[in-house]
This record gives sequence, structure tokens and C-alpha cells, in this order.
Amino acid sequence: MEKSDSVKQYDTAGRPDLKSMSIEELKGLLTDMGEKSFRASQLFKWMHSELESDIDHMTDLPKSLREKLKETCTYTVIKQVREQVSKIDGTRKYLWELDDGNRIESVRMGYRHGSSVCISSQAGCAMGCAFCASAIGGLDRSLTPAEMLEQVYRISAIDGERVKNVVVMGSGEPFANTDNLIKFLRLINDEKGLGMSLRNVTVSTCGIVPEMYRFAQEGLPVTLAVSLHAPDDTIRKKLMPVASKYPYDTLMKACKDYFEKTGRRITFEYALINGVNDSPECADMLAKKIKNLNCHVNIININPIKERLFTKTGEKQAEVFRKKLEKNLINVTIRRALGQDIDGACGQLRRRFPYNESSSDH
Repeated sequence: MEKSDSVKQYDTAGRPDLKSMSIEELKGLLTDMGEKSFRASQLFKWMHSELESDIDHMTDLPKSLREKLKETCTYTVIKQVREQVSKIDGTRKYLWELDDGNRIESVRMGYRHGSSVCISSQAGCAMGCAFCASAIGGLDRSLTPAEMLEQVYRISAIDGERVKNVVVMGSGEPFANTDNLIKFLRLINDEKGLGMSLRNVTVSTCGIVPEMYRFAQEGLPVTLAVSLHAPDDTIRKKLMPVASKYPYDTLMKACKDYFEKTGRRITFEYALINGVNDSPECADMLAKKIKNLNCHVNIININPIKERLFTKTGEKQAEVFRKKLEKNLINVTIRRALGQDIDGACGQLRRRFPYNESSSDH
């Protein structure tokens, strides 16, 4: 299989997308421009270690080269439109504008061990999960590696410190954008850039099975978080259209393959929805489905979105569900929801529209 980082990245106008390129790709680009290849490492450092937002500030590059890069290449820097801060837990949600006018959201969460950033992988989402705001308005396009990196880089610049953990769990389905996802991961892991350990990265998927197998072959030791949200195909199909294409048993085989290829324990995301998937019987069914996998279940009490009528499971019922799984020897955690008051929790991020800005104010 050809590695994704062997392919040059270009923007929609066919211009080289500098921040989406590896050092080797930058060397080739600069050589083609008649420049010295060692300039690639300098440029890479400015982009991915110094997190510089302006080519003109790259002072160890000749001015003639800086001008050439500005004229012939794309230098991706996303623009901050808004920052919202949770009054409950200090979680911060950012609205960014991309070069084409699309707007995306990402979230910065603070923990004792450092900051964690949840980024989007697409502008919108085509998966259509019934409880998720990201699919409302559909999919416009996938994000480039540079646009995914920029969400981390801009938040790092705002914080004044490096992000410790990244979760690709915002708007979009990462495995509907696998090439750019892999490129993003290789770039953020590069020791000449941020050098982030991929063990500190989690990628979430609703379960696109062929891409799960493909991703497992890449040898990237990230945590895979699989959105289950149901104990069987009948309920899952009502909540997640992808379940009609990739049934439960097929999905479980792909999860087992991922663990065998990477040695990384699977995380299952399970959003409790009152009266839909939260009964003790559902817990027993779920335990039987996943009991032979090396896995951990994250229980999430569903986060409200105004376009849907689903309601939360009560705390007592959630505890009953958790204890049922534990009784069946399943590792399980009830995850604390962060940023709910700013619509920054799981399932609440969405694509925003400049012409309908007021609808996103809280």
C-alpha cells in the first residue's frame, strides 16, 4: 500500500498547500523552484514547530523565496471568528473561518494532565446520525491536513502552551477523509514539528469498516474510538444510517483486527438516550457483543441539540447501565460532559454558516 505522505497536497486551485506537505515533499517543491533543498527544514520548522502564521516573519528564509512562496503556494491559516467559554467548567469553543468561507468548530478542554483539543475533520458531516448536530446542514467538504493541524496550532498559540492530547471527534467522519487524516497524523507526530506522540491522539469513527481495515495497516498507534450507541443492529440502524451498510458483527471483526494490528485497546462510545438504548437489557446485550474484545466503554449521557427530541437518561438509570456492564466484566466509565452550556460537548459541534451567524450564539 502506498503511504499517504508520498502524495503531494494541493489546494482546490492546484497550488501547493505548504502546511500539508512533509519535509521530503517540500524539498521536492523547493528544488523545482530552483531553491536549495535545505530550506525545506527551515520552512517546516516555522510552520510546525514555531507555529508561525505569516510567511513574512520567517526571517531566515531569503525575501525572494518568501515572495515566491506567497505568489505560488497556499499557506493555510484559519481565522478565529469567536471564542466561547463555559461558565461551568472553563471549556472553550472556537469558531474558525476557512479560506473558502466555510466555518468549523473545535473545543479546548482543560485537565490536570494538560489541555486536550477536539478538532473537526470535515466541514459538516454526511453520516446522518440521529442524535448529532454535526450532520445538520449536510457535508460541504473534507478538511485538508493543514486545516486540521491549524485547529491545534491556533489553540496552542492562544494558550501559549502546547496541546497535550488531540481527539478527532468534532464535525465530520474522519474515515470519510482518510488520506488527509493520515497525513495530519504523520505531520503532527513529526519530531521536527510538534512531535506529538500518537498515543495521545484519539480518532473517532461511526464505523466505516473498509477504512478501519485500511487504517489499521498504517501502523499508527492512535486510540480508535468507535461510536456504537446501541446494543444491536435494530436499534443502531434507527440511530445511525451507517449500520445498514456495516452490520454489528462486521464492525466487531474490524475492531478486533485493529487491536491485533496495533495493540491498541478499542474505545466504544455509547450515548445513553432515554427510553431508546438505556435499559438493563440493552446493557446485557451490549456486554455479549463486545465481551471478547480488548475494549473500554465510554458512557455519555446524550447532549441536547435543539433540532432533536431525544432526552437524557437519568443518573440512577445510567448507574444501573454501568453496573450491568461491570458485572459482565466490561471496563466502563461514565464520561463527564464538558462545555454543555456553550454547545461544545460530544454531538453538539456543527458546521456554521456566515449568513446565519445569529443561530450559533448562546
